[in-house]
Amino acid sequence: MKKFVLGAVLAFLVFQPAVGFCGGDLDVFLSNMNVQAKADLPEFKARLSVTFGLAAPQVEAVLSSVQMPADAYMVLKVEQVAKQPREIVVKEYRANKGRGWGVIAKNLGIKPGSREFHELKKGFDGDDSGNGKGKGKGKGKGKGKGK
Repeated sequence: MKKFVLGAVLAFLVFQPAVGFCGGDLDVFLSNMNVQAKADLPEFKARLSVTFGLAAPQVEAVLSSVQMPADAYMVLKVEQVAKQPREIVVKEYRANKGRGWGVIAKNLGIKPGSREFHELKKGFDGDDSGNGKGKGKGKGKGKGKGK
């Protein structure tokens, strides 16, 4: 039964539309990531470890410094993209977590709309959904007007 519930939750997440910083709803992006993490925390920790090249104790330290698992992902992603020390990112997170990750990123030198800003919304597998599956809707893939 537990595997069925986990499978149902993961299937639900896989078929969610792509979201993130720039398509609008970062809350949904982070919420989906939190559901994934809570469904299988050891897997989430392993993915953080592999994605960011960290040992298990480093992943545990980041997770213990934030409120939600998705915030740990964002701390590590902002650290990577902003090229700022993790301690600085965590300090900025603690000071501005109520204002959101867009404000945190901006305060760390990531300009809204920049290539770096868009990089932040990419999930574990480099897609824009935050769930590690699919690519969402692309631009310019279909027939345009009058064709």
